[in-house]
Amino acid sequence: MTPTPDLTALATLWTTALDDELPAARALRRELHADPRVSGQEAPTRDRIVAALSDVLPFEPMTDAGAVGRLGPASGPSIALRAELDALPVTEQTGASFASQNGAMHACGHDVHQAALVALMRAARRIDLPFGLVGLLQPREETSPPGARDMIEAGVIDQHSIAHVIGAHVHPAVATGAIASAGGFINAAADEIDIRINGRGGHGAYPHLAGDTVAAIAHIALGIPEVVRRTVSPVRPALISVGTLNAGLGVANVLPAHAHIRATMRTTDIGDRAALFAAVSTMAERTAEAYGTTATVTLVEGQPALINDHDLAFGINGWLTRLGIPGDDPMRSLGADDFAYFCEAVPSAMLFVGVETAGEDPQPTLHHARFLPGESAVDLTARALLAGYLAAAEGLLQSGATPSPAWRGR
Repeated sequence: MTPTPDLTALATLWTTALDDELPAARALRRELHADPRVSGQEAPTRDRIVAALSDVLPFEPMTDAGAVGRLGPASGPSIALRAELDALPVTEQTGASFASQNGAMHACGHDVHQAALVALMRAARRIDLPFGLVGLLQPREETSPPGARDMIEAGVIDQHSIAHVIGAHVHPAVATGAIASAGGFINAAADEIDIRINGRGGHGAYPHLAGDTVAAIAHIALGIPEVVRRTVSPVRPALISVGTLNAGLGVANVLPAHAHIRATMRTTDIGDRAALFAAVSTMAERTAEAYGTTATVTLVEGQPALINDHDLAFGINGWLTRLGIPGDDPMRSLGADDFAYFCEAVPSAMLFVGVETAGEDPQPTLHHARFLPGESAVDLTARALLAGYLAAAEGLLQSGATPSPAWRGR
């Protein structure tokens, strides 16, 4: 579908203004990268971003370390752009001149997302926008309780009449310089399964007088993949990975009374989420019983699956083409992101920006101590967010939403 002439002109003006802002944004990225703050301690990062936009728009504090600010029309529907604030408890090994020295690291690229948002919002002050542009500075993406859910529960969607939320995340699995946009399943629902085995401890020489918690927990751990295979259709991605298994007292001849498993469960279908937990619970309880023990199985709910809106993703692909940015195959994984809560609240889309770490082969993954996207990642991420805003605005116009009178009169 051909965009309206006004949106085409808007894209040209905004892109030109963005080019002027990018050098300062790259410098800001280096500053943010050098001073990362882990989840729950992001207030200094928020304050630095707010300061970088202080001459453009005011921000209001929201939740513990988050903030929200609106540019353009003060009423009517708006389009939100999200940037995560938190870093990871990783000791950086990049050797960069601006590397973190405080034991934390922006090993997931959130510093790039933050700088890109600043650049795009600073550029937007020079143009008339058809709909409000809302910047969401979101805490706690990397941990729980999830910051996205907290911002929604605090009322950010209704307060600013947010119609769509756009996110962009750097990723080394996407072709460098390209952007992946697709509708449907993008990231998995992420839950935790906690299994505790209890029995009668005893002497290793007399196992018939004790409950064998070690044997029970070992068989449960080995049985979990089979439960997944027999419960979920192979055409729907799902997995359970055991991350922690504790049993024993460090003594060879003592049978322990307790054992413990913690596992992550990733599903892409809401029905599979419940069915898989029920099946694991049944298997664990009956296996434990067979070894003279008992099992208590608990589901610790995490974020839901991230589902991109199909129409919005299709529109974004069109705008990426018009902006001269190559696309890539859809980026789907069993990773998780609390952006999923925004997707549940309003039609939204997460984009993935192809980046690389110079001089590294193989390329470091997200959360790796040597992961360091180049400076061009700020430019490309800002343009990804721009394509998201333009596609969302186009959809609102086509649905009959009333734009700002100042923009409509251009």
